[in-house]
Amino acid sequence: MNEKLSLLGHASPLPAAPDQAILERVGNPHVDADYLVRFTAPEFTSLCPVTGQPDFAHLVIDYVPNKHLVESKSLKLYLSSFRNHGAFHEDCTVRIGMDLVARLSPRWLRIGGYWYPRGGIPIDVFWQTGAVPPHLWLPDQGVPSYRGRG
Repeated sequence: MNEKLSLLGHASPLPAAPDQAILERVGNPHVDADYLVRFTAPEFTSLCPVTGQPDFAHLVIDYVPNKHLVESKSLKLYLSSFRNHGAFHEDCTVRIGMDLVARLSPRWLRIGGYWYPRGGIPIDVFWQTGAVPPHLWLPDQGVPSYRGRG
C-alpha cells in the first residue's frame, strides 16, 4: 500500500526551491472513512518577488484523505523550500494547495494562509477544492485576524 519513501530514516537536505521538493505519500489505512487531517505551519517563510525581503505566514492545511496521506517529513521539507522562493502571498498559498491536490487527490482540501503585514496590510489567502463533505467535523482554523498591538 505504501510507496517507497526516500526521505525517512536519514538526514535529508533542504530543497533549494519548491520545484525540487518531493511530496511523498503513504497509503490511507482508513480509506472507508471521511476524517480531517490538519497540518499547521506557524513559521512559514517565503520571499517577496519584488523586494527580496522575507514574508511570514501561519499556514493551516486541512484535508480529507482519499487513498493517500502526505508523509509529514516530506511536507515539512516542501514547505521549507519556499524560504528562498520569491512569490506573492496568493501564489504561495494557492500553489501549496494545488500541489497537495495534484499529489494526493484528496476528497477535499482547504488551506488558510494568514500572512503577517507587508506595507502595513496583512493579507489572508484561502483556497479549497469544493464543498465540505457532509457530516465532517470541521473545526475553526483557530488563527485570529491580525490586530497588531491593539
